[in-house]
Amino acid sequence: MSEKQEQKNEDIREFGQVALNNNRENNRISLLTIIGEIEGHDCLPATTKTTKYEHVLPKLAEMEDNRDTEGILLLLNTVGGDVESGLAIAEMIASISKPTVSLVLGGSHSIGVPLAVSTDYSFIVPSGTMVIHPVRMSGTVIGAKPTYDYFKQMQNRILTFIASHSKAGEERLEELMMNTGMLTKDLGTILVGEEAVREGLIDAVGGIDAAFLKLHAMIDAAKGKNY
Repeated sequence: MSEKQEQKNEDIREFGQVALNNNRENNRISLLTIIGEIEGHDCLPATTKTTKYEHVLPKLAEMEDNRDTEGILLLLNTVGGDVESGLAIAEMIASISKPTVSLVLGGSHSIGVPLAVSTDYSFIVPSGTMVIHPVRMSGTVIGAKPTYDYFKQMQNRILTFIASHSKAGEERLEELMMNTGMLTKDLGTILVGEEAVREGLIDAVGGIDAAFLKLHAMIDAAKGKNY
């Protein structure tokens, strides 16, 4: 038996035989992708691939209100971006009443970390990466105490959200954020695949098949179906 088939069999054992029956075809799942850089209140250059928060927020509201949507699969491959906009999307996803699952593909860096943990269950592919680093700001910065207080407040908002939606603790997250031994031009930590699971950020390593298996099982559990 191939390694891939063994992994698939393990996924079935973990997430339920429900994924193999015909009822799977009846579940209505909406897909949401967050790719490139998360654009905030300022427009990014036309050459930058972006996800615009003003498009995502109404879409999430529609999914919540749409009776045909029974579950949401979030696909992530983002370098991060605007903190306020990223947190707004993450808070919206976290407040959705329907089953939600996220899958980190290429990466979910910076403000992409709160997005990855905002769902009910999260996956990361073996080669997927997550970068945790302090808040950064471009442009003119006033060298005064209120500026640093603002930075600290923003970092605390991010840490609190991640800790409350994952198994990672705030103190450990701050350690990873302030790590000076990994990134050559910055502070922070890169977590690859299983490392993100060991740190408690992500629930499991898996691909699109495992993500669908889990989401279908969660939807059927919400319907009160037993197998």
